[in-house]
Order: sequence, then C-alpha cells, then structure tokens
Amino acid sequence: MDGLLISLEAIVSPVLLLAAFGGCLWGIIGGALPGISASITMALLLPFTYGMDPVTGIVLLASTYVGAEYGGSIPAILINTPGTNAAAATVLDGYAMNKKGLAGEALGISLACGVIGGLFGLVLLVSLTEPLARFALLFTPPAYFALGILGISVIATLNEGSLVKALMSAVIGLMIATVGPDPFSGVNRFTFDRPELLDGIPYILIMIGVYALSELYMQAGEPGWEKPKQFVRVKLPRWAMWKRIWPATAIGSVVGGFEGITPGAGGTVAAFLAYNESRRWSKHPEEFGKGAPEGVAGPETANNVVACSALIPTLSFGIPGSNSTAVLLGGLLLHGLVPGPLLFTQHPDVIYGLFGGLFTANLAMIPLGILVMTPCLWLVTQPKPMLSAGIYALIFTGIFSINNDSFDIGVALLAAILGYGLKYFKFPFLPLVLGTILGYMLESSFRRALLMSDNDYSTFVTDPIAGTMMALAALFVASSVGRSWWVSRRQNAAA
Repeated sequence: MDGLLISLEAIVSPVLLLAAFGGCLWGIIGGALPGISASITMALLLPFTYGMDPVTGIVLLASTYVGAEYGGSIPAILINTPGTNAAAATVLDGYAMNKKGLAGEALGISLACGVIGGLFGLVLLVSLTEPLARFALLFTPPAYFALGILGISVIATLNEGSLVKALMSAVIGLMIATVGPDPFSGVNRFTFDRPELLDGIPYILIMIGVYALSELYMQAGEPGWEKPKQFVRVKLPRWAMWKRIWPATAIGSVVGGFEGITPGAGGTVAAFLAYNESRRWSKHPEEFGKGAPEGVAGPETANNVVACSALIPTLSFGIPGSNSTAVLLGGLLLHGLVPGPLLFTQHPDVIYGLFGGLFTANLAMIPLGILVMTPCLWLVTQPKPMLSAGIYALIFTGIFSINNDSFDIGVALLAAILGYGLKYFKFPFLPLVLGTILGYMLESSFRRALLMSDNDYSTFVTDPIAGTMMALAALFVASSVGRSWWVSRRQNAAA
C-alpha cells in the first residue's frame, strides 16, 4: 500500500511529471534521428542527471528509453532508415505502408501498440521485480561473483557475432574497472600519478564515449539520410484495424516480456521474433513485407514491452537486459543506488517513483507522439554536419558539467576511440560496459569469498546458488560454441 501511495504521488508530482514528459519527448526526438539509438539518447542525458534528485534523474532516463523506442519507428516508416536498432523490423512493412500512402496509419499503429506494450511491460516490472529482489537476499559473496560471471556469459553468448570477440570486449571492460584503488588494500593501480584517476575511471565517461561519440565518428564518413517526401500526420487505428492487429499485439506482448527479462536479448531480438511469429499466425502471411499492419504492430509492441521489462533483471540483480538499461544502471550507481533487495527497503521512493514515472511516460507518448511529428520531420531534413555539431556541443557540455574538469572530456574522447575501434572490428559494446560496471563487484566478491573460505576455490561450486549459476554460465558458453560449430559445419557442407 505504501508503494502504491508513493507511485500515485509520483504521478501527480509536478517535478516528476515534468521529468516523465521531458524524458519521453527527448527520447522520441533522439530515437527519430537515424543512428542515434535509445542508449545513445540516454547517454547524452546522463551527465545532466548528476545534480538532480535521484528519483527525478532515474525517471528522466527511464522515460527517455520509453520515448526512444517509439521515436525509432518514425524514420523507419518515413525514410526506410530505423532510428534505433529495435526499429529495424518495423522497416519491413512500415516503409511499405508509406509507399502505399498509409504512412499516417503506420505511425498510428506504432504509437498505439507502443503504448499498450509499454503498459504491459510495466505490469510485468511491478509484479516480478520485488520477488526476484527478495531472492537476492540469499546471495553470498560467491553467489554475487557467480551472478556477475553468468550475466557477462549470457550477454556474450546472446550477442550476434563472435563469442570470442564478445568475451574479449568484456575483459577490456574488466581491465578498465581495475583502474583506481584496490578494494581491499586501498593501493592505487594504473593511475599513472594522475590525481583525476584516484577514484577510477567513471563508467559514465565510458558509456558516453563508446555509445555516443563513437557513433558520431562512424557517421562522419557516411552519407546523409534520405529526406521525407511528404508531410505526415499520425492516424490512430480505428476499430476495424484493431480487430486485425490485436493478435500481433498480443504476440508482441508475450515475446517482449520474455525477451525483456533475459539479460542481453534486448528490443532488437524481441522485435524480429515478434515479427516472425506475427507472420506465422497471421491470416494474411502473404502480405508481410508488402505493407501488412501486423508487421508494424508486432515488433513495435515487443520493443516497447522490453523498454519496461528489461528493467526487471537490472533492478533485481544489477544485470542490465539491454544497452539502454546498462545506461540506466549507470544512472542508478551514479546516485549511489545499488540494485537489489536493499534498494526496495532503503530507497522505496526511487523504485515506486520510477513505477509512477513510467506509467506517466507511457501515457505521455500519445499526445507527444502526435505533436512531435512536425519537429521530427524538420530535424531529419537538416544537414547531418549541423546536427552532429549540436550533438557534440551537448555531449561536451554534459561531460564538463560533472566535475568541471576538462580531463573528463579527454577520457571520453579516448573511450570514443576505443569504441570506434571495437565497432570497426565488430566487437559488441554491451559486454564492455557491463564489465566496466560490474568489475568492482566481481573483484570484491571474488576476494571476499576467498577470505571467508580460507582461499578454498571450491566455494564457487559448493555454494548452491553460486554452483548453479556457474554451471549455467558454462552451459551458455558451451551451447554458443556448439551452435557456432554446427553453423560453420553446415556452411562448409553447402560450399
């Protein structure tokens, strides 16, 4: 009951209302810019939450995530270019509807299904987060270490591409986390006599560098995006359309809920799975790829469910379910909030305020999604160099505002070079970011477990929870290796 009252207060609080509306608006605009994903949009905002009240800052970041998932569908439908990775599935039928002169209807389906998906994901978030967090009370230091290993293993194995590259990316993140004081002895490591590194490298700078700045580096060598050919208004679906798309909406809700609580899966996987299942169960499968409304409804519902349900493992265990929730996790830690059961008992105002803020943000998508169409169309008609310069200015202003120190800008630029190299050689970002965030917890839990067991390494398998998680991590890695071997064998046989 207390949690409900806190959520209701958040819904009517002027400050949190402004944060929810402002975050959702910024997310829609950021998501509508091709190449500026939800995680980049959140990373741009992250430095500005530093001086905010924790509840306001977290609601602002989470609302940005919600808005960006819808915003990504705008360029996907209008110019055949997904604004976010999760909107890639929407391109298939959204742009086809646009070519038929049904762009307004496609945008309306995306908006309405996005709101339904977001509210369904919020129900899952409220229902499952606290019970899972209570389970975390049983965790010992060996279990926390095993949890970190499991999270990194799952994210590495679910990543598209090379498992070795994903694990190497995670190791780089763990190496970055070792800069600064030793968690037990306090001895400084790898600081090179720079006083700015005595507290370690802030993960906020790593996130901004590898997500936002590296993307700007990549886009500098790419041509500008296609311009919209017509002015479009959002047209929400009528009853006849709802009767056709409700099965795809239901499928997207289920798929998005399952994928959201799976660390590392994210909205992109959920969107494509929902698209495939919507086509499988559709009465008109032959229309998919040619402008089927279900091809917009299924993916858009799924990726908006993920925007809320991906917070479940993040808040319960501190394991982000996607790139965007990794940025949100960074926001929590930035304000001294450690995910887990104690977060619910020590900071209930943050958790239940977040629930209320997400409810407001999802409802705010309807008026904002309709009103923001004109400025979004104006943005994507501007020259890319002009937009890039504005984003650079925003990034550097935010970074400098954290500590009023230009050294932070240099660290972010170095992280951007690292991110550019990783992206060029097709290394994933999420394992690196997760390794950077979880590095301290992994090291301290590992050494604490050895101290408690008198340097007995078997404690990591004899502890029931730790042993189970280590076994699951090994299973994920083995299955990924086996899958890669099987695919390689089939390709060789076909050749």
